[in-house]
Amino acid sequence: MNRITALKRAAGALVTAATLLMAPAVFAEGDLSDFARPDGIPFPTETPYTPERAELGQRLFFDPQLSADGATSCASCHQPDKGFEDGRKTAAGLRGRTLARHTPTLWNVAIQTALFWDGRSHSLEDQALRPVSATVEMNLDLELLVARLSADRTYVAAFAEAFPDELAISPDTVSRAIATYERTLISPLSPFDDYVAGDEDALSEEAKRGFELFTGKARCATCHTGWAFTNGGFHDIGLTDDDLGRGALTLRKFDEHRFRTPTLRELLSRAPYMHDGSLATLEAVVDHYADHRKPRLFALGPVKLSSAERADIVAFLESLDSTTR
Repeated sequence: MNRITALKRAAGALVTAATLLMAPAVFAEGDLSDFARPDGIPFPTETPYTPERAELGQRLFFDPQLSADGATSCASCHQPDKGFEDGRKTAAGLRGRTLARHTPTLWNVAIQTALFWDGRSHSLEDQALRPVSATVEMNLDLELLVARLSADRTYVAAFAEAFPDELAISPDTVSRAIATYERTLISPLSPFDDYVAGDEDALSEEAKRGFELFTGKARCATCHTGWAFTNGGFHDIGLTDDDLGRGALTLRKFDEHRFRTPTLRELLSRAPYMHDGSLATLEAVVDHYADHRKPRLFALGPVKLSSAERADIVAFLESLDSTTR
């Protein structure tokens, strides 16, 4: 059995359907059924999925009424055609303000246990309205938000259908509706998924070599594990900006300059990359890890990658993009 075949069979460590996260760094052989894309989305028991809630959440997500100026929606920054990012180096706030961090993707947030780059939220319900009320983002008082929605008969009817046990529209039901929609944003199947499902021709030879490097010599899978290729952890990857990241939240020296590991799926539409948007291309991302790796930061030791090996890793990363929109 060659190494590619062994790694393919071992990809259960990357796509463990039971947890979707925290796969071990040492890959053991497994059955191909372990590698299949998870077919269930974890919805909270207190807000189970209903089509009415998801439809309402989608409407709210794209509605500029959720901002003080009536011109900015959640989708202004989280644009579907840009991988639920915005294509900017760092996000734009209200009235054209430039924010400090790059807009994070919403792909696969259903399986994340910490949200925002610094992990300040631990549920989508908590996350949903933070940008709405943030002064530098959408800057809308939540009481005014409820008043606006309650004055719209179509919203009143939609909330009554989505939350029949609630007496009136509230910030709680607004956040639960948006969170329901956001949980449906699971990235579609990609050529890599076809490959691990048994289609040997789904990946190019370059991408197959890139997968071997990704899970082996380059040790990318130390942090980018699970079906979504993220362990959900926080890491200092050696960028030189002054943002303290999670350290500003926890006030612990250990957490300074650490940021949440993003999913690697649907990368091609999400440039530029990193929490500060400082790397414009996937090639630049791979170069950063290969050329600037510091044992203190990575605990992985140095690695030397040739230009051909770097190109192979990029080819593999490209295979994580879906073939449909």
